[in-house]
Amino acid sequence: METGIATTPFGRRPMSLAMLAAQKESREIPEGRVVEKWQVYRNLCEGKSIVGIGDRALAVLNALLSFYPDSELREENGLIVFPSNAQLSLRAHGMPDATVRRHLAALVNCGLIIRRDSPNGKRYARKSRGGDIEEAFGFSLAPLLARAYEFEAAAERVRADNRALRLMRERITLHRRDIHKLIEAAVEEDVPGDWGGLCRRFRAIVEGIPRRACIAELELIVADLAALHEDVDKLLEIHMNSTNPSANDSQNERQQSESNTDSIFEFEPALEKSGATAEPNPSEAERPKGYPLGLVLKACPEIIEYAVDGIANWRDLMETAAQVRGYLGVSPSAYGDACLVMGRETTSIVIACILQRAQHINSAGGYLRVLTDKARAGEFSVGPMLMAALKAQGTANAARTG
Repeated sequence: METGIATTPFGRRPMSLAMLAAQKESREIPEGRVVEKWQVYRNLCEGKSIVGIGDRALAVLNALLSFYPDSELREENGLIVFPSNAQLSLRAHGMPDATVRRHLAALVNCGLIIRRDSPNGKRYARKSRGGDIEEAFGFSLAPLLARAYEFEAAAERVRADNRALRLMRERITLHRRDIHKLIEAAVEEDVPGDWGGLCRRFRAIVEGIPRRACIAELELIVADLAALHEDVDKLLEIHMNSTNPSANDSQNERQQSESNTDSIFEFEPALEKSGATAEPNPSEAERPKGYPLGLVLKACPEIIEYAVDGIANWRDLMETAAQVRGYLGVSPSAYGDACLVMGRETTSIVIACILQRAQHINSAGGYLRVLTDKARAGEFSVGPMLMAALKAQGTANAARTG
């Protein structure tokens, strides 16, 4: 059992206030605390950058833990392990003795273990006549038990940072792809605009992305790319409006409707009132609420994975689809045009169907524009597309269970 008196290291090893603090903390373990030793170790491996420990020192700690007989760390079982350096070296995959000693010192300095040296500096245990350990000299694992929650928090913080970093890199990739392809399309179609300047601006941002960047650096890059993306979209939208003047009134109505996030269910009625088309074609009059939301999600389950809090109603589906269109590479103008012609709810179903078959579609944005043109001509209904997705999903499920 742990003693309440501070212990000092054997020989020339110095004592420090940090070691004293680690010993004090290890004596204040809440009664009854139990942790799984390998879970603590995994948390340390993930949060090592915050704790301030290296890989080789963790390898030595792994070897020390292997000498602890139980899977759970608890005070009642005793927290002292007493292997020799030769035994540690074997379990640390043949690490040299001098390296083992150096990393043991690093573990002590980080407050992950405590030395409890015997009078002659040897590591051993004194047993009673019944075979129970009365007193042991070696390394105390008490700090791992005392600081287990701290290591768990460090691991979670690293995981959260990694998730945020991955999200930032995804956003950068999407912006890069969209901007590059939009500029390329504009140049090929002779769209008026300073595309050379925009291209140089794009290259300058991309070439400034460091190989190893922190989240703060990537946030600035995402902001620059988003601003450039918006400038490209504006030029293309101006060109499209100038080549299709009859759509200007409808475009204005769409912007007013989208500016009010509480009115998304009024989107199609607002278009009908605007007089954008003299006689709405069948696809414009179609209301997807004729298809239960559950049916849509059964046919296109992939979109559920992109929802923040699941999809419980049509609003959730539409908000998720608006987010997914960026992942698919669908430009804001293509998405807005589809909403204008088919309605936002129907467009959300179409996006869900496209996502479900994304690996078979070369250009999701081009495919959506084709469907929008067909819907404008009264030649597209979402029903057959939805039923085809439902049939494909049933076939896939049958194949998996078979």
